Amino acid sequence: MATYQEIRQMWSDIGMDLEKHDGFLNIFPGIFKRIIQPQEGRPEKIDYFNKVVTSVHGRRPYELFEHKQKGGKVFGTYCVYVPDEVLLALGGISTGLCGGDQFWVPGGDKYLPANTCPLIKSSMGSRFDRTSPFCQVADMFIGEATCDGKKKAWEILSRDIPMHIMEVPQMKREKDIQRFTEEIWQLVESAQELTGNQLRFDALAEGIVTINNKRRALNRLNRTRQAAPVPISGKDALMVIQVAFYDDPVRFTEMTNILCDELDERINKQEGPFPADTPRIVVTGTPMALPNWKLHHLIETSGAVVVCEESCTGTRYFEELVDENRSDLTGQITALAERYMKTNCACFTPNQARAEDVIRYAKEFKADGVIDYTLQFCGLYSIESHLLREALREEGIPFLHLETDYSEQDSEQLRTRIEAFIEIIKN
Repeated sequence: MATYQEIRQMWSDIGMDLEKHDGFLNIFPGIFKRIIQPQEGRPEKIDYFNKVVTSVHGRRPYELFEHKQKGGKVFGTYCVYVPDEVLLALGGISTGLCGGDQFWVPGGDKYLPANTCPLIKSSMGSRFDRTSPFCQVADMFIGEATCDGKKKAWEILSRDIPMHIMEVPQMKREKDIQRFTEEIWQLVESAQELTGNQLRFDALAEGIVTINNKRRALNRLNRTRQAAPVPISGKDALMVIQVAFYDDPVRFTEMTNILCDELDERINKQEGPFPADTPRIVVTGTPMALPNWKLHHLIETSGAVVVCEESCTGTRYFEELVDENRSDLTGQITALAERYMKTNCACFTPNQARAEDVIRYAKEFKADGVIDYTLQFCGLYSIESHLLREALREEGIPFLHLETDYSEQDSEQLRTRIEAFIEIIKN
């Protein structure tokens, strides 16, 4: 384990603005101590994930830095459509880059219009302000064309660091899956050029199994939340999912399964952080990048518990597996495209499958209501909320749409709406 002096030297070596970054270090621990740490009835094995989060800019970035020192390459990714399996098979390490903190938003404001979503602003600010070691240690960023804001932001970002952009088709016809297959092949070419390695069938087979095992562990974690009482809070479950975007996949899988062993024991003993009759909420909508625990905190301090997330920091990230039984490299790439195109982002039209998923989760997790979470200025999800509301109304499932940003300014207004929604579903 690297010492703090070694980590700080690493931050300097990769070009971070240490003075600005100290500002982040002065703020972030307080967020964790205020939102995550005070929870009662937490499982013991959550401690590993606590340590990952509280040292998020230290331990894992230092591992990435050491990988680079040995000649390896690091890929920073912005979307769940990027196939980590390919990057892993080529000897690279991938890490999530999406910004989830208000601290970075002003840095993004210097480059982007005011009516840009906070996730894009935060992501841009963390790179341009040189205050994220994940952004600084990466050799290449991989973005995607899922929304207009991202597409244009990547053009600005590409002037600062090499970028590979993946086009995500906007429909899910057979020809669209073929188009995405071609996009993955183009990513293979870019990653091969950067790493100097050639993609091999056996290496990709191993990469597919490794990432699938991570998904299996997350699916296992998610299924424990169907129990009443739930054995883990929504905040803790979300934190584990967020860690999945950064941590070593093999280690993460092992530690998540260890946590799930404890959760299974809690289910057998009917133990959990909330009473069994606590109102149960499915959250759907836009991603919640680390350390965005705002909505979950408001829900779980207003008398309810979050039991599932239909989002890119939720089931869209881990529910579907890649076919592990293809017989050649072409088949493997096709299997990757087929799996990733099952992700029901609001960029697709039509996107009825997302509403079907939300309804299915509401029933499987015995939810009393659904809260649709949209980051401010995310037109795709804001517009889709109308169709989602109609679909849930037909099923008789209570629905609340909330639009917010990363700041705390609207927290009490949101709390008032959430408390009123909980009272309605209780009566």
